[in-house]
Amino acid sequence: MFDLHCHILPGVDDGAQTMEESLSMARLAVEEGITHILVTPHHMNRDWFNEKRSVITLMNQVQDELDKHHIPLTLFPGQEVRIYGELLDDIKKDTILFADEGQQYILIEFPTATVPAYAARLFYDLQMNGKVPIIVHPERNRVFQESPNKLKRFIEKGALAQLTAASYTGALGKKTQKLSRQMIEANLVHFIASDAHNKNNRAFHMKEAYDKLAKEYGRSKRQEFYQVTKDILNGEVVIPPSPQSISSSRFFGLL
Repeated sequence: MFDLHCHILPGVDDGAQTMEESLSMARLAVEEGITHILVTPHHMNRDWFNEKRSVITLMNQVQDELDKHHIPLTLFPGQEVRIYGELLDDIKKDTILFADEGQQYILIEFPTATVPAYAARLFYDLQMNGKVPIIVHPERNRVFQESPNKLKRFIEKGALAQLTAASYTGALGKKTQKLSRQMIEANLVHFIASDAHNKNNRAFHMKEAYDKLAKEYGRSKRQEFYQVTKDILNGEVVIPPSPQSISSSRFFGLL
């Protein structure tokens, strides 16, 4: 199992704070069947600035510790980039990490309460430069919670979206779980990742989420989500199913 969103690097954001916490998270990940993790520290988010070079250096240190302790987990370097206007400039400066070595897929976080007015234009510019924006945890964004079809507009124009495992399993509340199901059914999210920050209140939930996905939507949907995850990591072309609208009667009064 691959996890493309995880705050396992120590002391750089609100995830693991020490190397021991990173190792504890790694052991838990292995217990759930996770074999590969894309490390995604916050970048350009409040006081957290984790540029490419520093992420790679720290990731290598953690990987050395994993190997030393015989923890069978492979790390890849990435970032969870808070959307900002100068992103393309920084890509050209080589300070930004992607989910794949070919620098095609980039994880982008919107502010919790808003979708910036310039987002559509920035996504267009990214795509004109051969980049595919991946909107992380849209089910936790207030704008998409109130109007899920605003997410559909981004998906229709070529963006992908990542669902958080804990949102789907119900660990983040019934309303978020309900919206997560609706987004799955409308093809508005394309793969599951943990967004794990620790072993306790923000753990992985990946095995539970994949098992639930197979139970509720069949093994084909689980395989679809797994394949998208693998294709992103490998830099392969992802062709998602056509997004559908979520009728207002289905999400009215959701939150």
